[in-house]
Amino acid sequence: GGIYAAAMIVHEDWDAFFAQAEALYRARPLETRYCVKYRHCDGILVLKVTDDRTSIKFKTDQQSDLKKLERLNTLFFALMSKGDASPEDYAVAEVQQSQPQSQPQQQPQGSQQAGTKGKKPAGKRKG
Repeated sequence: GGIYAAAMIVHEDWDAFFAQAEALYRARPLETRYCVKYRHCDGILVLKVTDDRTSIKFKTDQQSDLKKLERLNTLFFALMSKGDASPEDYAVAEVQQSQPQSQPQQQPQGSQQAGTKGKKPAGKRKG
């Protein structure tokens, strides 16, 4: 590799940005990264995806666009962890994220202590 001047594309259309971000990652997964930046003073959220040859950005000041950020995160998590992702993969993940995650917190009170019966607490050993 050499040093490349990245072509910067700023998208105003979310769907075009999302499609190009996915294509960029699939074409060069080891070189592609993305950055999320929020400028509080301006109230602007900036999403940037680059492979050092092409850089794409999406800027928004709408709070409703935060769901779009979640969708992009879900896509990249699926791509980076599984190596491949279909639209169904990140659609399922979006549904799971939107559901309340109360199941792990509903463990019976005694379940954590069940495995410690008959064992002495670590801090009260006599040496």
